[in-house]
Amino acid sequence: MFAVIKTGGKQYKVQSGDTLRVEKLAADAGETVQFNDVLMLGGDKTVVGAPLVDGAAVQAEVVDQVKGDKVIHFVRRRRKHSSKRTKGHRQKLTLLKITEILESGGDKTGVKAALGAGSVGAVAVAAADAEKPAKKAKAKAETAKPAAASGAGDDLKVLSGVGPALEKKLHEAGVTSFAQIAAWTEADIAAMDEKLSFKGRIEREGWVEQAKKLAK
Repeated sequence: MFAVIKTGGKQYKVQSGDTLRVEKLAADAGETVQFNDVLMLGGDKTVVGAPLVDGAAVQAEVVDQVKGDKVIHFVRRRRKHSSKRTKGHRQKLTLLKITEILESGGDKTGVKAALGAGSVGAVAVAAADAEKPAKKAKAKAETAKPAAASGAGDDLKVLSGVGPALEKKLHEAGVTSFAQIAAWTEADIAAMDEKLSFKGRIEREGWVEQAKKLAK
C-alpha cells in the first residue's frame, strides 16, 4: 500500500518503511509525527482525495534534522554600481522513516501533526509552549507601533529591495529600526517571510547583514 502526501509545498509517494527527506519540520529526533494532508491512497483499491482523503493519515518517525547540499547563489546588479555578491545556502531538512499508513481514523490518533518549522501552526505551538517569550515579544511590538506611527525610527528604504510600500508593511509589522532587523533569528525571519508574503527574500537581499552594519 502506498500514499501520496503533501508537505512543504511538495508531494511525496511513500510506503511503510520508506526513508525520505522533507522540508524542515518542528519536531525532534525520535518523535512520531503525522501527515494529515493525504492526496491519494493506492494498493488493492485506489482512493483519490478531493483534494484530501477524508480520515487518512501517514505516520513517520523523525530520524534526524539535516541539511541539503550547498547551493551557490551569485547576484550581479548591473544598475547598482556593478555590485556582485556570492552567497551559499544549505536547505534545512528533516529525515523521516514512514512507519504506518492509515486509511481512516487519522483524526483520532492524537499523534502530533507534522508542521513546517516556519509555518503559522508551528509558530502557534511554540508560542503556547513558551508563554513568557510570547509576552515579551508582544510588549516589544506594542512599543514599536507607536514609534512607527509617529514617524520615528530608521529609514528602512536604505536596505536593498525595500521601497516605500515595503517600508510601510514593515512599520505595520512593528519593525522601525535597523537594530530590530539585525537581531532577527532564523525563526523571526521565517515568521516575517510569512507575514510579508515573500519567502526567502530577506536572506537573498541580506537584510540582517546590512542592518548590522547600519545599526552601528
